[in-house]
Amino acid sequence: MKYAGMPSGMWLLFAGSFRKNLTTVLNYDCKTARSITGKAKKRYREIIRMLPEFEKSDRFKMNIVSCAMLSAFLLSLPQKPSVDDATKYYRDSMMIGAMKKFCRMSGKRKFTEKDVAGMKATSELRSADRNPYSWNMTFLPYADGSGYEARFTKCGICTLMKELGLYDLTPAMCLLDYTMSEAGGTSRFVRKYTLASGGPFCDCGYKKIAKN
Repeated sequence: MKYAGMPSGMWLLFAGSFRKNLTTVLNYDCKTARSITGKAKKRYREIIRMLPEFEKSDRFKMNIVSCAMLSAFLLSLPQKPSVDDATKYYRDSMMIGAMKKFCRMSGKRKFTEKDVAGMKATSELRSADRNPYSWNMTFLPYADGSGYEARFTKCGICTLMKELGLYDLTPAMCLLDYTMSEAGGTSRFVRKYTLASGGPFCDCGYKKIAKN
């Protein structure tokens, strides 16, 4: 994957918050945080270069780029954090103003005809059959019309985190789904299983929030 484009844009957008939260969440001093960030930038470029290009119709490129960024910082730390600390670190680093705005915009489109059509197209694409760093998903609308489930049987984040020796921290990324859904304001996220915790699949359920 080329660094130019989305990967470089993601670094510019989020690197500052990832650096700040090294101090506010993980309790490193400012000098150490700067050093970690410098190492992470180099590692991030290395990870991006090892990834294949994604198909234009693959909607999950941002997911794997986000994983590359978190992984680059985790691999640059003096010691590996706990899952709880990694979860808070990733959440606070990702949920900047621009991301909250993105979630609100996505929330407004949730459950629309265009949203459903996009989910169906992604379900049919099965991009992980050709790219191990992407996802295979099945679209499952709820029979009562209350929303839908996106059921994942292959996960690019699991693949990359396992290769990088960070698989035990994968739940730190999984839990952001709840935060992003809440920020969207139109759905309640529900889940029973994740591949990272040994489940048969990842069930990402979106329940409509009733309008007052």
